[in-house]
Amino acid sequence: MIRIAIPNKGRLHDPTVTLLKEAGLPVLEGGTRKLFARTTDPEITYLFARAADIPEYVQDGAADVGITGLDLIDETEADVDILLDLKFGSANLVLAVPEDSPITSANELAGMRVATEFPHITGKYFRNLGLDIEVIKVSGACEMTPHVGIADAIVDISSSGTTLVTNHLKMIEKVFSSSVYLIANKKSKVNSDKIGQIKTAVESVLRAKGKRYLMMNVPAGSLETVKKVLPGLAGPTVMKVESDDSILAVHAVVDSDSIFATVDELKKTGAKDILVVPIERMMP
Repeated sequence: MIRIAIPNKGRLHDPTVTLLKEAGLPVLEGGTRKLFARTTDPEITYLFARAADIPEYVQDGAADVGITGLDLIDETEADVDILLDLKFGSANLVLAVPEDSPITSANELAGMRVATEFPHITGKYFRNLGLDIEVIKVSGACEMTPHVGIADAIVDISSSGTTLVTNHLKMIEKVFSSSVYLIANKKSKVNSDKIGQIKTAVESVLRAKGKRYLMMNVPAGSLETVKKVLPGLAGPTVMKVESDDSILAVHAVVDSDSIFATVDELKKTGAKDILVVPIERMMP
């Protein structure tokens, strides 16, 4: 049995559940109020956990696979295998000070106090700069600490910067960039082909994002011109149309961002019956 630890709530929960559903592993008869949930595969179950706890759960073998933020993996120094960047949940750990502070760079904080929920990442950042600072670990409301005299600056997670502005803070440095990753217990990964199947299924969904399947009928004499227009991954697939030898069926995978211009160019070459279809998964 393979156990996958996923965030039980917060900003990472819904995108994680959606991605797994698209990969063919929807949550069955479970939810954030339950600890475990079944999937469509009888050999795979979900464990709902705090995103911050998932790296250690995977490291210690309580879960074979996990989905959580890179910042949390680095902060806990979990000894896990990093399988895949899932390309969502992007955020930065930023160094910020009160908006009326004269401080404009990290180098000016030598000997001062920095509050954070990420003491390991923060300490490593300042050590790399050769600066001696006092790291104050807090468990919440980090943005308030400079205003009540607890710290001179903070290192906190920021995705849009809105929270900083709301709390009259300004960013002076980016400390760490994070997104959500698929991770695995090192021993579990070695012993299980099923984990490889999970990685492949999730990766196939990521490959398909931003792609479209393009189908059309093309006059045989226009095929070479159509090939030059199509920005496909590996060239189009060309098939004969049984009812008309002068027409070819052409299929290709293209970037969704290029669809508008590509369809217009294809019509100019004589392509017709053009069909654009979303792609759910692309296997390597």
